[in-house]
Amino acid sequence: MCEPWQMSSWPGVDYAGWSATCDTLHAHTQVLGKLAVELAAPEPQLQHTALRVTARGWETYGLPAPDGGLITAALDLRSHEAIVEHSDGGSARIPLTPDRAVAEVTRDVLDAVADLGGEVAINPKPQEVAWDMPLDQDRDHATHDREQVAAYFSAAREAALVLSEFRAPFRGRSSPVNAWWGAFDLAVHLFSGRPTEPPSNDFIMRNSGDAEQFVVGWWPGDQRYGRAAFFAFPFPMPEQFSDSELRPHEAHWDSDLGEFVLDWEDIRSQGDPHGLALEFARSAFQQACAMCEWDPSLAASAQGVPPPIR
Repeated sequence: MCEPWQMSSWPGVDYAGWSATCDTLHAHTQVLGKLAVELAAPEPQLQHTALRVTARGWETYGLPAPDGGLITAALDLRSHEAIVEHSDGGSARIPLTPDRAVAEVTRDVLDAVADLGGEVAINPKPQEVAWDMPLDQDRDHATHDREQVAAYFSAAREAALVLSEFRAPFRGRSSPVNAWWGAFDLAVHLFSGRPTEPPSNDFIMRNSGDAEQFVVGWWPGDQRYGRAAFFAFPFPMPEQFSDSELRPHEAHWDSDLGEFVLDWEDIRSQGDPHGLALEFARSAFQQACAMCEWDPSLAASAQGVPPPIR
């Protein structure tokens, strides 16, 4: 019996063709992420700031609201709305329309949070992007093409399934499939259990770079790298890792990014793109563990199947 990902090719995701919508959507996710920054209890490697991909789009985890309740915020990419919900049953829906600026959506989301659970002030400065206009003033990003959003979300769901399956059997500490609003990517982190020294003292590195880890993820492309792709790298990076020969053969090292990539277009129309992407993640992890001298039994666990439920 064919798996769902083997029945048809994955959708095309061309950053150059949908960059205006992509950047607008990226900016909307930053509003959600900044709510998590303000409300969630801090976790190692800044895991509390991550979002998640669900059946409807990007969403926060349950966040403690100022009034003592629980609140979530989401981008529903099926109904094309931003949604704020409170545990007492209250909710608000903010439309994402073709010409609605990020500034308007941002203010409406923050107003909905205040009405439902209490006022929350965020730092409106966008992060890890090529623009610096505060989110609540950003009228440059106001494009929302429904067909482009649907294609992106279809691709993101496929990528999330690959990352989830790769992570499942690992016996060590790991993250769920995180949706990172800074780089607009999906990623899982597997940890060796050993600490390491952050390479710099900037906020992100001193908080996320203090543990040995392996990262594999997917992004839809951006201004630096205009193609959707899976990516993989260990941290800290062994000197010879860039010389590795990974599977499948389409995988290659990108010196500008400093990581291995597997371009979406190279595998999406092949017979089993899911299997090829999974092979890439496992191949990169196997090589990283050998070079970084991870516990062999821990490394081997990610090559197998999830443990049985007894």
